[in-house]
Amino acid sequence: MTWFLGFLAIGCVIYYGIIVAYSGFATSFSFVWLVLAGVCFFMAAGVEIYPRHRERFPLWLPVSAVTVCLTGVVIFAVIELLIFTGAAGRDTSNLDYLIVLGARVKEDGITKSLKSRLDKAAEYAAENPDTILVLSGGQGENEPVCEAEAMKDYLVQVKGLKPGKMILETRSTSTVENIAYSKIAIEEDMMKRRQEQSAVHVHMEPGTYEEVPERPARIGVLTNDFHVFRAEQIAKKWGIPDIYGISCPSDPVLFLHFCVRESAAILKDKLVGNM
Repeated sequence: MTWFLGFLAIGCVIYYGIIVAYSGFATSFSFVWLVLAGVCFFMAAGVEIYPRHRERFPLWLPVSAVTVCLTGVVIFAVIELLIFTGAAGRDTSNLDYLIVLGARVKEDGITKSLKSRLDKAAEYAAENPDTILVLSGGQGENEPVCEAEAMKDYLVQVKGLKPGKMILETRSTSTVENIAYSKIAIEEDMMKRRQEQSAVHVHMEPGTYEEVPERPARIGVLTNDFHVFRAEQIAKKWGIPDIYGISCPSDPVLFLHFCVRESAAILKDKLVGNM
């Protein structure tokens, strides 16, 4: 067990170095791997020292340490199970609106995560030309341009999509704001379209009328595979109960990091009432 925990600790440190070298920067959450390395080293030391000096340590200390660690592992496993198996497959064709969630934009262009989302959005738009893409993402402190603008430029200039089928949401700085502001943008667009349709006069016989029931808009959200579950739950909480999730692949090098970060984000959003 000591060697196993030691190898885990070393692996966490190495993976932290890979994240920094691969991404070119260290995010605030990437330091979690150094924290995990410290926990593993601490547990390895405890496993090695405790059997030799049982009389010096109260029983509650090792029991509490083991309980906390096992609880963390179980919570992580349950969340990951929800992330990748919680959403059943649904027919996502011919949506009215598809919210494409933004991601970090660097000085030299869009990140691999955002490129994956946009490539999937372009593929979807080609197969469903009537769907309106809602490009969602504001400008962060360390971003050279607004995410939504960068997304539009990529889809128009690289993928050849027409900007007339896009709505830009440029105020959001988090997944919750992505959903909330995109919902407002969709409602404004729907109202505008209703007004345009009501301006068209339909000639009917005097004294007759035709009642056309209003169909609720079919709205989807597109993001990386690890992120779909949280995006769907936030959408349901913020007024889009029948949301359609569409996933795209994640960066294989950073996949494990994204999974750990997403687990923490899900716990946070659940605790503060965002989902």
